Amino acid sequence: GNLDAVNRHFASPEDPWFRIGSIDVSTSVLVAVIGLLSGIMWVASPEIIYGLAYWPGAVVDGEVWRILTWPLANSISVVFTSLMLWYFGTELERLVGRSRMLWLLVGAWAGLTIASTLVSLIPGLSGTVLAGLGLIQLAVLLLWIAEYPNRPFFFGIPAWVFGMAIVAVQALSMIAYRDFGSLLSLVFSLLLVAVMARRFGLLGAYDWIPGRPATRRPAAARTRHVPRSEVRQEMRRLSDREQLDALLDQINANGIQSLTEAQRKELLKLRERLRRN
Repeated sequence: GNLDAVNRHFASPEDPWFRIGSIDVSTSVLVAVIGLLSGIMWVASPEIIYGLAYWPGAVVDGEVWRILTWPLANSISVVFTSLMLWYFGTELERLVGRSRMLWLLVGAWAGLTIASTLVSLIPGLSGTVLAGLGLIQLAVLLLWIAEYPNRPFFFGIPAWVFGMAIVAVQALSMIAYRDFGSLLSLVFSLLLVAVMARRFGLLGAYDWIPGRPATRRPAAARTRHVPRSEVRQEMRRLSDREQLDALLDQINANGIQSLTEAQRKELLKLRERLRRN
């Protein structure tokens, strides 16, 4: 009924797509599991990577499936990659919700593919050979660092320091091998991902990134003949959702560190109350 529709609309951002037993399958969990399954495929048939990886020349030769399959071209090292993607992706998903997180990951795939293809069209350069979830996981990690730049990382070092180090190592390695096509592809794809992330509700504090950050607006309650007790319950849920949206907008704009201790406690209470309802 309408009450069920309203309840689904007001589901908290970390609600899963579905549950398997006690396991909540969110977007980040689903992608991590798919990565692990592709690693099992590699164990059974290591040469499968060569049939799934993407480079523009192969697509020109008619192997168009590679555009879609390259994130599945993983080796057993995908175990670590999937864990990283699950951990940092889950935190981002709590901010933007499962649908936007899904589109963000699709956008990362599209951005990397487009960047590699365009760079390959430049004379003297070749686009990056795309294989596996590694670059998508890197994009998710860098987005997490951008959202929480001062969060303590290993040994208490701020996250932004690790982010700078990760990007520097990637760039210097490509320069050392004179792989300027891959370097340009990386820069271009990360810019595309940043623009999409801002559009999907992340990176609100970075005004230099093109595009308006997404905002959340509570939907109006639907009208139907219901008992007064249910009407009161719906109105309270609407009020709770408005308060939660205001806090989430503040986090998107200024980071979670901008919340006071009282606001953090209120955020937890509102999320739990909405989940129970």
